[in-house]
Amino acid sequence: MEIGLHIADFTYPNGPGALADDLTRIVVAAEDAGFARVSVMDHVWQIGVVGPPEHEMLEAYTTLGYLAARTSRVQLLAWVTAVSYRQPGMLAKLVSTLDVLSKGRAWLGIGAAWNGEEAAGLGLPFPDTAERFERLEETLQICRQMWSDDESPYEGRHYRLGRTLNSPQPIRRPPILIGGGGEKKTLRLVARYAQACNLFAGPDLERKLDVLRAHCAAEGRDYDDIEKTVMLSLDTGEKGEKTDELLAQLEGLAALGFTEAHGRVPRVWEPDRLALIGREIVPAAAGF
Repeated sequence: MEIGLHIADFTYPNGPGALADDLTRIVVAAEDAGFARVSVMDHVWQIGVVGPPEHEMLEAYTTLGYLAARTSRVQLLAWVTAVSYRQPGMLAKLVSTLDVLSKGRAWLGIGAAWNGEEAAGLGLPFPDTAERFERLEETLQICRQMWSDDESPYEGRHYRLGRTLNSPQPIRRPPILIGGGGEKKTLRLVARYAQACNLFAGPDLERKLDVLRAHCAAEGRDYDDIEKTVMLSLDTGEKGEKTDELLAQLEGLAALGFTEAHGRVPRVWEPDRLALIGREIVPAAAGF
């Protein structure tokens, strides 16, 4: 099992003026510690489970470009892109650019979006749920087409592209991760389009995987071709007292078939926390 770092909080003790240096220190420490992936949220306001909306929030793809220049090995992605915030042709171009400038380390993490409050606040598109899922499927189709040799027009219900030219192409065709555990729509889209899914750690994980397996059978897709990732808190405690508890949780998740555990590290701006995970968690998880 691999370990990934999710950076969701940008409110650090040194303030916005030092945020660039703080982020550099964090991602370099994460890479040195053996984290496989680094992600940021695609929100424009902070979300309630992390802090009040007034807390600092950076735009995802600008931030990922910055992190690409500060690292050389970790995979980079938004966890996950809100489908309605960007036109799909531009989104495919953004991820392509990130991939080229990171030398082949970009993923497309994407979902149907959920934060209507921030969208209304900044005047971003936020149609109803059914339409957002329709737009999500069309966006997946457009990105896959733009990351191919097919430059023909795309005609969908919501999007029309006259020529899907994308130059330069990504160094590596970006893998697609679809976030969310919706059993009727989200997991069906995973089976149809994605290389990875993401689920939140909880008691219903085994059932969600069974649902995904059924969608794969219906789509003619090999279930084992889809990487299973899980989002959880990577909390080892103040002095490592929760390390054994976290390792036991990771071992149980690995037994279910999850091959990447991804999450926030409390007080991530303290480099000792990432170093501890590198010493105690990353090598142990690699054996699960």
